[in-house]
Amino acid sequence: MNPVANGLAMNQEASRIAAYDAAMATARASLALSSPALALAQLERAHVLGQRDFMRHWHVHRLMLRAAWALADGREIRGQLLRLALVPLGHLLRRLPIGNTGRSNVSAFAPMDVPPDLKRLLSDDRA
Repeated sequence: MNPVANGLAMNQEASRIAAYDAAMATARASLALSSPALALAQLERAHVLGQRDFMRHWHVHRLMLRAAWALADGREIRGQLLRLALVPLGHLLRRLPIGNTGRSNVSAFAPMDVPPDLKRLLSDDRA
């Protein structure tokens, strides 16, 4: 890769991580304000941005579980427990469905369309 392209990829990666961090901070604030449904919307965005990194992916599902618990949503709780168990396996096998929002209302294995505002932050052709 040439130096200019490498610099653009690094800048795009930094932008992706900054957007992930912002979504996670907003989700945490929503949880602190007893707004778990709002938190889940931000966590879906964070999931799309962070799922390629093991720890970011794990933390999203951990907070999704916390939001599901606050909502007393049994289906979402079970779905997040399953996804927390699948995160290590998905990373080991490199089987992560791009664009998947990470919620229990979608298959854990189904790729989904990446929203345009997030697509520009993903640094390769996987989006």
